[in-house]
Amino acid sequence: MSNTGQGATTARRVRKRPADQAFRGTTTGAGVLILVVLAGVAAFLLVEAWPSFVAPAEEIPGEGGLVLYIWPLVFGTLLSAVLALVIAAPLAVLIALFITHYAPRKLAQFLGYIVDLLAAVPSIIYGLWGFTVLAPATRGPAEWLSENLGFIPLFAGPPSTTGRTMLTAGLVLAVMILPIITAVIREAFLQTPKLHEEASLALGATRLEMIRLAVLPFGSSSIISGSMLGLGRALGETMAVAIVLSASGGVTFNLISSGNPATIAANIALEFPESSGVAIDTLIASGLVLFAITLVVNMIARAVINRRTDFSGAS
Repeated sequence: MSNTGQGATTARRVRKRPADQAFRGTTTGAGVLILVVLAGVAAFLLVEAWPSFVAPAEEIPGEGGLVLYIWPLVFGTLLSAVLALVIAAPLAVLIALFITHYAPRKLAQFLGYIVDLLAAVPSIIYGLWGFTVLAPATRGPAEWLSENLGFIPLFAGPPSTTGRTMLTAGLVLAVMILPIITAVIREAFLQTPKLHEEASLALGATRLEMIRLAVLPFGSSSIISGSMLGLGRALGETMAVAIVLSASGGVTFNLISSGNPATIAANIALEFPESSGVAIDTLIASGLVLFAITLVVNMIARAVINRRTDFSGAS
């Protein structure tokens, strides 16, 4: 028998091993289970929210029907999450670079431990901190922003006297998602091939140029995935926003005024205990919209990451 025939026979025997087949079946079942759970959640939300889709507009809480009820919540959810991401993502990249390429070894280990510890802090603790410490501390800066940058819609006055504004909510969310994004990016930067870094330095590049040419391109996919992971956390955050944000409804880009749009998750948490009938169906409908937003965000992130898979640190 030729060597080719013997190799084919050996490959068939390996594929037919019971342990391999059992492991393959287990992993396939786990993947299918995720899809089943996702479809089940979507079906549950759709079925429970359907009565609000067909209910008369006057039975929907507020005025104007289901769309006008959910739209300000969607706006507030996206505004707070995007604000948090804009603040947290650049800081996460800088912190990860400092830990991996600038800090001494012992300091880097200590900072890595602190980052992981911050990710484990319950959200309600962040909410209490934002309510008692951050909200009063933002009143002075909010007044300065209103006086000096009031021509920008984001900082148009008058500022809130309590500090429980969208700006405070965005800062709290930024602090919450910062350790998550930092941890993902840090691990990616640590995986940068040393040969790439050493080759850049050997060709005369400074440390900053080496980071720009070797480290950042290698970790770009992780920067995107970590940012989207943090964005998903910010979109679905409930208690911290409910404690910090003084919501009054409406749609406004003003970050420092007392008129703030609520978020979907916080609104559900605050309104669900006292709701009944169509009001509950309406809240579930808003949850369905949040589910769809999160799904779309993750699909977009996956598409962006897949377009950057041509870069490989090992190639």
